[in-house]
Amino acid sequence: MTSPPPLNGIRVLEFAGLAPGPFAGMLLADYGATVLRLDRAVKTNSPLPPTPDQLVRRKTSITVDLKAPGGVALIKSLLPHVDVIIDPFRPGVLEKIGLCPSTVMLSINPRLVIGRMTGFRRDGKYSMMAGHDINYIAVSGVLSMLGRQGEKPYAPGNIIGDFAGGGAVCFMGILLALMARQHSGRGQVVEANMVDGSATLASMPRLATKRPVWAGERGTNMLDGGCPYYDTYETKDGKYMAVGALEPQFFAALLKGLGLTEKDLPARREDISKWAELRTLFTKTFKGKTRKEWEDTFDGTDACCTPVLENGELEENGFDQRPIVTLRETPGFAIADGSWKENDIGIQAAKGQGHGVKGQGWDEKGLVPAMGGEETLARWVGWKRGKQFEQIDGGLSLKESSRL
Repeated sequence: MTSPPPLNGIRVLEFAGLAPGPFAGMLLADYGATVLRLDRAVKTNSPLPPTPDQLVRRKTSITVDLKAPGGVALIKSLLPHVDVIIDPFRPGVLEKIGLCPSTVMLSINPRLVIGRMTGFRRDGKYSMMAGHDINYIAVSGVLSMLGRQGEKPYAPGNIIGDFAGGGAVCFMGILLALMARQHSGRGQVVEANMVDGSATLASMPRLATKRPVWAGERGTNMLDGGCPYYDTYETKDGKYMAVGALEPQFFAALLKGLGLTEKDLPARREDISKWAELRTLFTKTFKGKTRKEWEDTFDGTDACCTPVLENGELEENGFDQRPIVTLRETPGFAIADGSWKENDIGIQAAKGQGHGVKGQGWDEKGLVPAMGGEETLARWVGWKRGKQFEQIDGGLSLKESSRL
């Protein structure tokens, strides 16, 4: 029998911020935590539009003026009743508004786990500078390894810094702190930053620069676009196939599918001086058929040759979004509906438990600030508007009679 997700009962206050913090909060929500987002107060009588942040799955929201004493007092009064805080701000912001994690938050609730997410490290010359993903992976050394030979470094969206090195690492740190709390009874401050997160993700290529596999300049090595049998190729219909035939037996299967033999090659595949000629041969060959024709050729083989699928076609063909990791006994919540239709228990767990979310993981309309948050406060601590708190200038404020 499936048990509740592992974070069932964990309460999270997430200060609204950019991608990494909300991503960590979304992962916590996917595995059972109740996440209450703290959005900025807006002085208006008009209905508020949804937040542009799309990483709001299963979250609710309240609006709070962090510059108002009543707003800060409301947060302080919530601290004894929550387990996790997510702080996405630059260093010093929480301290400035009177919510220093070490001296204020943990003194109110010593069991709190406070996940602090920054881009740069909290020490060093970049600590107080603004930046984005491209800047963080640049100073981590990762960006210098990405790109084609003879071309400038190429930033792969904001996946490596914001999400992998940032939000996912912060999520991991929060989980580690929750584990430590089970033994010590005490919470702690978790400091994640995208420079160290990205640098750690690049451990293998960084260490490999001392070895032949990655010792060359950018774009000339085995795994960075230099190797013709670890690359992508355009097909007759303008789509692409991905090739990763590194091992000899996989390379042999690739040649068979391409209709080539060893005699057709310019040299042995290990001859780096002939890689450009081999790439030219592969480029011409792949251009001879459509992606569908190559799929039909390579599906079910060990050639390590697969289509480069696009998000639009995946959505059209019903590719189901799933929780980030499968827990057989305590699965995360389903993102797309339908897991209960599966007879295989393993596939059920992989797809997640419960009902999926609107949009099935392909579309998110955003969370309207203040949506559902007061209901969350009622469930957590029994608070009601007009009794423990009131709304002032678009933000919730703790009433004087309820303040610590």
